[in-house]
Amino acid sequence: MKSPRMPALFLGHGSPMNVLEENSYTQAWRTLGKALPRPRAILAISAHWYTRGTAVTAMANPRTIHDFGGFPQALFDTRYPAPGAPALAQEIAELLAPLNVQLDNSWGLDHGSWGVLIKMYPEADIPVVQLSIDGTQSALWHFQLGQKLAALREQGVMLIASGNVVHNLRMARWQDDGEAFPWAAAFNQYVRDNLSWQGEAAEHPLVNFMQHEGAALSNPTPEHYLPLLYIIGSRQPDEAVTVPVDGIVMSALSMLSVQVG
Repeated sequence: MKSPRMPALFLGHGSPMNVLEENSYTQAWRTLGKALPRPRAILAISAHWYTRGTAVTAMANPRTIHDFGGFPQALFDTRYPAPGAPALAQEIAELLAPLNVQLDNSWGLDHGSWGVLIKMYPEADIPVVQLSIDGTQSALWHFQLGQKLAALREQGVMLIASGNVVHNLRMARWQDDGEAFPWAAAFNQYVRDNLSWQGEAAEHPLVNFMQHEGAALSNPTPEHYLPLLYIIGSRQPDEAVTVPVDGIVMSALSMLSVQVG
C-alpha cells in the first residue's frame, strides 16, 4: 500500500527557551504533531548546521547538541534521544546524486531541529536525520534541492525545516516584546504573500527575496531564511500552503510557521 504524501513544514524556532516554555508557538507545534499523519522518519533541515558542502547525519544514535550559551541549566540537561536512520541517510545521498553528500557521523541534532521536534514528537520515537545547509550556494540552488527532496515525501518521510524568516539579533529588543520593526513586519508579510506563488523557480519572489527593501535588515545573514526554500521547493502543484502560526517577537524575530500539504 502506497504511503500518503507527507506534509512538509517550516517552523520558526525562535529562542531555545521555547524548549522549556509553553506559548502559542509551541502549542502550534504540538498540535501539528498530533494532527498530521505519523511519518516513518523525519528529515530535519536546520539553520544551525551551516556548512561548506552538503552533509547528512548517518549515525544510529545522533547526539543532542546544545549549541547556545547563557541559558538555564535545565536547557542543557534536556536530551532528545531520537534514533537516527543510516539507511535513509544513504537513500538521501543517492537521491541527490551527482551532488556529493557527505555521510556525517559527528554532528547530531542541533537545537534548531530538536528544539521544535521535542514539542511535536516528545516521545522521540521517530527516526531523524539532519541535512546541512551549504552556505556557498545560491537561494535558487536551495530551492531546487527542495524540489529533489520532494520524492521523500512520497515515501513516508516528513521534511521539517527550522529557522526564522526574519532574524536580526543585533536589532532585537531582548527585554521588550513590543511592536515589530516596520521593516520586519513588511518582510514577514512579503513572505506570507508569496508562499503560494507558482511559476519558474528562478523567478520565485521567495527565491529572489533580497529584492525586498526589508530583506537586508531582516536577514543580515541568510542561514535562518534558507530552510524555508527547501519546504517551498518541495511543494507539488496540487498542494495548498497554510500558516499554522505567525508572529514577531523581540521586534526582529519572526515565528512564522509554514505547512505545505
